[in-house]
Amino acid sequence: MLDLHPPISPVQAPAFDAGQSDPDALPPVPAQPRSVAETGLDAQLIAQLVAKSIYIGGKSHLPILSGKLCLSINVLRECLSFLVAEQLAEVAWRGDSDIDVQYQLTGNGKLRAAEWLERCPYLGPAPVALEAYRAMVARQAAQARPVTPDDVAAVFGDAGLAPALHDQLGAALYSRRSILLYGPPGSGKTTLARKLGQLLPGMVALPHAIVVGQDIITVYDAALHAAPTPRQALLLRQSAERRSSDPRWLLCQRPLLALGAELDADMLDLRRDAGRGCYRAPPQLQANNGILLIDDLGRQRIAAAALLNRFSQALERGQDQLTLPGGLQFALPLDVVLVLASSVPPDQLLDPGALRRLGYKIGLGALSEDSYRLLLRHQCRACGVVYDETALRYLIDELHRGSGQPLLAHFPADLLGRIADFAGFAGVAPRLTMASLDQAWLSMFAGVAAPVSAASAA
Repeated sequence: MLDLHPPISPVQAPAFDAGQSDPDALPPVPAQPRSVAETGLDAQLIAQLVAKSIYIGGKSHLPILSGKLCLSINVLRECLSFLVAEQLAEVAWRGDSDIDVQYQLTGNGKLRAAEWLERCPYLGPAPVALEAYRAMVARQAAQARPVTPDDVAAVFGDAGLAPALHDQLGAALYSRRSILLYGPPGSGKTTLARKLGQLLPGMVALPHAIVVGQDIITVYDAALHAAPTPRQALLLRQSAERRSSDPRWLLCQRPLLALGAELDADMLDLRRDAGRGCYRAPPQLQANNGILLIDDLGRQRIAAAALLNRFSQALERGQDQLTLPGGLQFALPLDVVLVLASSVPPDQLLDPGALRRLGYKIGLGALSEDSYRLLLRHQCRACGVVYDETALRYLIDELHRGSGQPLLAHFPADLLGRIADFAGFAGVAPRLTMASLDQAWLSMFAGVAAPVSAASAA
């Protein structure tokens, strides 16, 4: 069995770069490890990752290995020196510079690497230690900037929301308590919930993967975690600290992960990825230091009460208990704002005790006429639709009142989208007119006739 040095304690925490002048833009990231010991990983795990990578890729250039495994040249040299000494690897080619070296496995090395691949097929970036991940989540939770009234106004100023609703949303995000958004379909719950993510500015660091015992759990997912904004990317390119940071950690925007009716109890546990030879972290952990949105609450394949109970206990503890198939139980940190959205009245979803455990219950309904007008004007500008006040009055006085349809937040975007569709098809610029509104309105409601305007009658 490989043993480069005495085992590293699994509680080794990361050493953070100093001098972070803007924690919102550039969160502290651990410095790049300069030795196997500084990685916080068992030396045998690194040796196996290196050997498996060479086995799959053939002759491997040292800088390419470094990029694949997200480990420094110094760490790889230390590991490869041992593999060479054990006659499991050898230098296949050496250039003029110290890093211009290619390695290959010996015959015995190929046999050992094949055994390791069969036991654990995982290939890719080296993981970080469990305790390093705990320390990072705790540090980022402590450094999150509190939400201010100016933040709420900047994000929701064009949404047509009442001032009281601004205050409720701001207080809820400030407290980081759970939030239930409820109201009829089309009242804007999902849109509003997704915009809450804009109230959590800055970036967070996520590891490619973590290691628990002998098992690897992937955390970062490019399909779920948004890359830094252009401004943030510029700051990263200008940051000398970032260039010397541990590449096993990736910076992304604070996450907002949304789950809908597809959610079941199994999705909240570790999921085996047989093809990659690892486990995938459940969504509540992929949302750490951000927002977890459960949309369409009440339609999941797990009862709303059971779902809330699972998250309430975990959020109170600040950690989620997970179990590996071998029976190993461990805790991972949990720092998320839980946002629930439902079209079902709260008292039909949850009993009074469960409702009390929810931090904020925020009801959404029809907008006031002033709020509806404001929302439609803003969305005309955003969609490039030429605005007309007479057409807006017709929409409210004739189409909405004439049909009994409430002034719900979804109507402006839906109507303007259809106006743009019809205009694009006709090859003309989209305009808000009585005729274009009639056309869009009829396309939204099957079997419902819209009042005939003077424009459409002509």
